[in-house]
Amino acid sequence: MRVITLAGSPRFPSRSTALLTVSQHRLEQRGVEVIPWNLHNFRPEDLLYARFDSPALLALKEDLAGADGVIVATPIYKASFSGALKTLLDLLPERALEHKVVLPLATGGTVAHMLAVDYALKPVLSALKAQEILHGVFADDSQIAHYDRQPELSDLLNTRLNDALATFYYALQQREVRLAQAV
Repeated sequence: MRVITLAGSPRFPSRSTALLTVSQHRLEQRGVEVIPWNLHNFRPEDLLYARFDSPALLALKEDLAGADGVIVATPIYKASFSGALKTLLDLLPERALEHKVVLPLATGGTVAHMLAVDYALKPVLSALKAQEILHGVFADDSQIAHYDRQPELSDLLNTRLNDALATFYYALQQREVRLAQAV
């Protein structure tokens, strides 16, 4: 199994990227190959000027084509996901997430932004034809300590993330079964 992680924070390090790092380690312990991507892999002018032929974008599209699943993490700003992430997602082909299982992760200053995953991010992922978009995980800033070093998650967040990753892994396995049956 191959999974792409996509960090949508314009800052590095960040709490949302810390969630991806923890997720990556936990999936790798299960034998999943994880290929990390983040906004810093792209030249800002390539994103701003919608350069569909940028080398980084072409490489991401190739990695996505060979992936079984995607985990997208973003901070929530002004009740929506990162504008830089939106700019990148806008450059992907319409069916970039077709046949993919997607797990959204988000962080924000307050739980008041929790619904931004459902009302802002998931519709965009759906427009990219994701096969299955799982229930996401939202973490408020107080639940992630030392994100710039060795991230420490609160017990509640740790449990929720473990549950989400177990569901994600199961969905990836089911995807493999469906593909094997189709052959």
